Amino acid sequence: MAANDNRADLPQVAKRALEEARLRREKQKVLEESEPPRPKEILGRDGPDPVRFGDWEKDGIISDF
Repeated sequence: MAANDNRADLPQVAKRALEEARLRREKQKVLEESEPPRPKEILGRDGPDPVRFGDWEKDGIISDF
């Protein structure tokens, strides 16, 4: 556990939850590092991902794939 997670005023359940979250973050980091890099998109649009940000407009033209 990190030094700030060992505070005496935290209940044991909270300490356990913080430890589980830390382990989950470490596991996710290892998984992300072990994945091969994704291929670059060719002739794709620039800017934020429309699926994630809900922006389906590009230069005044609306597209839905």
